[in-house]
Amino acid sequence: MNMVDSREPAVRWAAAISSTLLANFTREKLEELLGGYVEQLLSGGVGAARQVGWSMVENDFISPATLELTLTHLGEHTPVTPAQLGALAAGYAKGLRYRTLEQQEISRTAAINAMRRAESAVRASEAKFRAIFQSSAFPIVVVNLEDQIIDVNEALLTMLDYRRDDMYKITGRDLAHPDDREALREIGQLLINSDLDHMRVEKRMIRSDGETIQTHMAISLVREDEGSLPYFVTMIEDMDEMRALQTQLVRQSLNDMQTGLPNRAQFLGWLEGAAGTKGPEALALVQVDIDGFRGVNDAFGHEAGNRVLMHVATHLRAVFSEDVGKVARIGEDEFGVLIKDPRDVRSVIALVEEFTKQLEEPIWIGSNGVGVTTSVGIVARAARGGDAVDLLRAADVTVGWAKRDGKAQWALYDRERDLRDKERYALAASIPGALEEGQFRVDYEPVRSFADGSVLALEAKIVWDHPVHGVLCPDAFLDQSSDNGMIVRLVHWALSDACMQAGQWYEALGDRMPVLTIDLPLRLCQEPELVAEVSRVLDRTGLPASLLHFEVHQHLPALLNDEQLDELTILAERGVGLVLDQMNGGYVGVDRIRMVPLSGVKFTGTVVHGLDDGANRVDESASVALLEWASILRLPLYAEDVRTGAEASRLAALGVTGGQGPHFGPPLSASEVSTLLLT
Repeated sequence: MNMVDSREPAVRWAAAISSTLLANFTREKLEELLGGYVEQLLSGGVGAARQVGWSMVENDFISPATLELTLTHLGEHTPVTPAQLGALAAGYAKGLRYRTLEQQEISRTAAINAMRRAESAVRASEAKFRAIFQSSAFPIVVVNLEDQIIDVNEALLTMLDYRRDDMYKITGRDLAHPDDREALREIGQLLINSDLDHMRVEKRMIRSDGETIQTHMAISLVREDEGSLPYFVTMIEDMDEMRALQTQLVRQSLNDMQTGLPNRAQFLGWLEGAAGTKGPEALALVQVDIDGFRGVNDAFGHEAGNRVLMHVATHLRAVFSEDVGKVARIGEDEFGVLIKDPRDVRSVIALVEEFTKQLEEPIWIGSNGVGVTTSVGIVARAARGGDAVDLLRAADVTVGWAKRDGKAQWALYDRERDLRDKERYALAASIPGALEEGQFRVDYEPVRSFADGSVLALEAKIVWDHPVHGVLCPDAFLDQSSDNGMIVRLVHWALSDACMQAGQWYEALGDRMPVLTIDLPLRLCQEPELVAEVSRVLDRTGLPASLLHFEVHQHLPALLNDEQLDELTILAERGVGLVLDQMNGGYVGVDRIRMVPLSGVKFTGTVVHGLDDGANRVDESASVALLEWASILRLPLYAEDVRTGAEASRLAALGVTGGQGPHFGPPLSASEVSTLLLT
């Protein structure tokens, strides 16, 4: 019989036994397997039948019903001999017996392995417990139900000052304070007679020298197998040491480790107490910042910085003694003093001046006599109902005023000034959103020739059309935008917008196009991509470099390093003009100015107004002298904020080329400039 002949018997065989199978076969797979068995039976003899029976067991045909139905079906529906049926049954039985023995061996091996793993785990657990027991920082004692000491660790011997041999001569009861022994006995009985396995209590113990120790005990009753007696394991914590540690940690958390003074957290607590309902009627908060502290660290090292801190802290303690105020270190180079119910503000100022006077003597670091100065902010106000965080903010703001006014001095908090500053800082912080919403525009102030009134230049002015405050001039927001870095983004936008507009005018006017000027703040001079950014703007807008002038403040050259001065030089070499602006008679570093390739100088303030009719003769003579000196530079001279015809006439007579200001009219919008230039 071939493969085709075996298919029909295999299908009928599969139908007969499929409901009895424990193995998971698809019908197709089952019929294929049984077809192979049919071929073996019909083409082979007794040996083949015995092999079929063995194979059935290997393929998980292990249900008794499966064998019974197989023998019945084969005997009735296939030409298989009785001898073959017997051989199949014998092979099946042999395979089933072998399979059973094999499974028993697997089970026995698994049981042995499990037992070995359990024994190993017990040994590992015992070793782990022993390691923990011996190395634990907490004292541990093990006693049996008879109160005999079984074992102790080194931590317990250290805490109670016993030798190990001595421990086995006494009982666990002897370690407890006499007044606590009965209570501990009752706890032990409670653990024995209940389902509880541990309890925590605070009890006293006795050292070998009789000293009492307050402890926290974790008492556990360990119950092992039925053949072993239970025992007590007690873990002990020395509460005296813990409380001492807590006290030390609290002290460290509230005090500065370097100076020994209270720290900011403790100082803030003082302020909150002073501002409470039970606080004083009034208070004065003094904040002291060390000037140039980072420079001392960088120049002489941190040890020198620590000496400066101690120097300042010592003088603060001396001037603001405990009966006067409370002193704390509240920052890296900042100290605070809280004075409750000061006599008056003048008395507080007197103390501050006494402190700064004591700092006049330098401290010596090696062969260097280092001077120490401080900027001080003073806030005096009613105490109750105040806010500690607001007080610290006010003091910090006031110190900032002292630093901006020149350092090494004190400043008194001014609420009105603070409100004005907060408003300006709020404006500066909202510049990005205002740019996105198109609230800024560029207006242009013409610079006119004193000779014929023609427009020599157009100075770009950034104007903010604020939805709440109305139209704001640059003075209202540019200074604060420098502090938070927004001035970079703002001037980049204004430069691009102004150059785009000027490029359009240049297309119409050609050589008759006036120069476009715009302020170049210090912050932009410090940008490493200044030259690249200006070049990109000029390329994009088509404005020639010769028609763009940057106005730089008179003090700016002295604030730039050599690399930044080189950037300005590169701009000048590419045709961009540089005009020294805000010249008003103050000190100017001439040596630094000579390093900048200038294309003009612009005067303002008293230099211009000193030439008006009725001006002070001293101011007039100073203005004349400065303008005559400037003529030596052989550069075009300009003037801004020209208010009267008299000022314009005198400026022209002294060699000034052109001017701008109220006398020549207000700044113009872009459309107004187009009308002015193109009609």
